[in-house]
Amino acid sequence: MRKLITWSLGILLSTSTAHAADYNLRFSHFWPATSGVHQGFEQWANSLESASQGRIKVEFYPAQTLTKAPKSYDGVKKRITDITATVQGYNANRFPLTQIIELPGMADSAAHGSCILQSMYDDDLLSYEYRDTQVLFLFTHGPGYLHTRNKAIKQPKDLAGLKIRRPTTVVAQLLESQGAQPVGMPAPETYPALQRGILDGVAFPWEAMKGFRTNEQASFHNEVNLYTLSFVVAMNKKLYQDMPADLKLIMQEHSGTRWSQHMAQIFDELDSQGRAQAVAAEHTISSPDLASWQPVFAQSIENYLNSLEQRRLPSRDVYQRALEFSASCTR
Repeated sequence: MRKLITWSLGILLSTSTAHAADYNLRFSHFWPATSGVHQGFEQWANSLESASQGRIKVEFYPAQTLTKAPKSYDGVKKRITDITATVQGYNANRFPLTQIIELPGMADSAAHGSCILQSMYDDDLLSYEYRDTQVLFLFTHGPGYLHTRNKAIKQPKDLAGLKIRRPTTVVAQLLESQGAQPVGMPAPETYPALQRGILDGVAFPWEAMKGFRTNEQASFHNEVNLYTLSFVVAMNKKLYQDMPADLKLIMQEHSGTRWSQHMAQIFDELDSQGRAQAVAAEHTISSPDLASWQPVFAQSIENYLNSLEQRRLPSRDVYQRALEFSASCTR
């Protein structure tokens, strides 16, 4: 009996050892560890660990502690880190077709934008842009609006002479076309810049207005749908390909639409909180005069699509497909 017990314990120990983590994946991103976005990634990681029975674990490096935000995609490619979540726009001219989702008026919410973007990728419209990595999922935040310190913006002409933090090159060109001065600036620096008058306003989603405390500095808001920022969660390609088939299947189950929408729902909830904060502070929140904004949007979209055509990219075909996905995705 003693030998049987010893043998049984040996089997249990060997089984336990076999199920120790085979992969400790280093996940780098730029959000603070206290943010709702980081918590969303933690939920994904916990699900991954549970589904793999502990054979896959995720070690987080938030707030740019392993790779700086502009270098994080290349960090995955070179395996400085194993997984990253980053903004495609940090890599200039690298994801031009992806950034069609960022054009004015493309998405009504993070859930809507994420559905469009993930559908574009799943339809093989964007895969060439991500040939260096294994894409797990893509998502967007909600619409980015105009928020200003001392002046209400009702029509495009009201932007003249103002210094506005711009999130994308398309928004920068739009601002310039109306006589504003677009300013490139990391989001965490916007609070002191508004406080000191370096900026007159920002283009941000409501989520960022709360997250970066800029509701404390900007009390005029125009909900004109200027842009929707895109994000990608990508993994080192060779690492993924070298995984055993069963773990690779689990990674696939933790990719795509389900997790794209998981992150989108977090952003939509944070948008609601950011807007509620401005309402509670009795800020001025205006709806856009669409008749005055639509020609400006149309010209910005045309300029961007033309610039991609000059690079012999199928911009109009991809844009048309994006519009079709926009109509079919739940709003």
